[in-house]
Amino acid sequence: MTHTERFTQLAQRLAEWQPLWRCLPFQHPRLPWQSRWPGLAEALLALPDVEVVRLQEAPFIDSPLAGWLPVGELARLVTLTSLAGQGEALAEGFAEGLPEAWAEGVGERKWCQIQAFLPRVEVTGGESLVEWCAGKGHLARALSHRHAMEVTALEWQPALCEAGQAMAERQGARVLLQEQDVMAKGAGRWLDARTRVVALHACGDLHRRLLELVVEAGSAVTLAPCCYQRTTEDIYRPFSGLGRSLAEAHGLALERDDLALAVQETVTAPRAVQRHRQRAGAWRLGFDRLQRDVRGVDAYLPVPSLAYGQMPETFEGFCRWAAQQKGIVLPAGIDWSGLEAAGWERQAEVARLELVRHLFRRPLEIWLALDRLVFLEEAGFTAELGTFCARALTPRNLLLRARPA
Repeated sequence: MTHTERFTQLAQRLAEWQPLWRCLPFQHPRLPWQSRWPGLAEALLALPDVEVVRLQEAPFIDSPLAGWLPVGELARLVTLTSLAGQGEALAEGFAEGLPEAWAEGVGERKWCQIQAFLPRVEVTGGESLVEWCAGKGHLARALSHRHAMEVTALEWQPALCEAGQAMAERQGARVLLQEQDVMAKGAGRWLDARTRVVALHACGDLHRRLLELVVEAGSAVTLAPCCYQRTTEDIYRPFSGLGRSLAEAHGLALERDDLALAVQETVTAPRAVQRHRQRAGAWRLGFDRLQRDVRGVDAYLPVPSLAYGQMPETFEGFCRWAAQQKGIVLPAGIDWSGLEAAGWERQAEVARLELVRHLFRRPLEIWLALDRLVFLEEAGFTAELGTFCARALTPRNLLLRARPA
């Protein structure tokens, strides 16, 4: 299947089924699509807990949704191969070649992602290396070690540049941290036709800017995109001419919140974190029922997020905090235990109805990545899209590589 065929077919299916996957179950006591597909809703709500967990982790395998939705076709469209790297035999043992001390200050999972990403960064003779949005330059140091060359690392925060430069000098890595806001005018001065620019999980507008400058400079690029919703645009503007044509032809108008679906899949968190998330979700849904009754308005009311560890200790405490945030005066005599139980019950319903959206997470993510690939191809680049690591290490495992033809 060619990139264009996959891109086109994904656009068709995303557009066809957007009434289902764009709808947020937690906002609607009864989903707008339930009257059109009542059997689908009934089947989802009847699923046992163990099946819900299984489908959250593997939405395309033995899915009970296959009778209503094109599960098999979507599974085929999201199947990508792992992109090969330079010297795969060497790459397999490369983790042992990195100095153990270099993992200091890097999360274990992130360090494993860097090790998986490294061999996919192909460097040809005469190319220089630039890391985009480098933080402290952990990837840059690893690239410098692997390719025995100096790497320029761009980062806009002075404190990170200072800390990263000190770390590189202490470890003997040939890395030059440069303070640079990549969104600022003049950021393209670091790129030219002899540059390969590298970015591991550059977010939204940061990687959009990167690809625009890559095309202007004629640089090669190795990119793992992430967080497509982190953009200043309310409505998604496809990168490629083909993407814009497909979106217009099929009525696929993506809002910023829609883009967040593409990155909602996460690796299983520790049990304590899972319990915290479940409780937070149930309490928010309990408050949602309360605020609808108190306000007399049957509409969802967004409540600010709370950082981990800042959640009130009781459901009543959370509701009083949320009501204060939204300027709601709560009446006396609220049945807090009954309302909390209703929140947990509602959470179980939402988890089941969300399975429809889970089925379209990866198709949306790949369509967005293909939009970037096609943009580069339209600019005269040779490009490829695949994966650089297993999903268990990070669901954000897509890798885009391109160079001028």
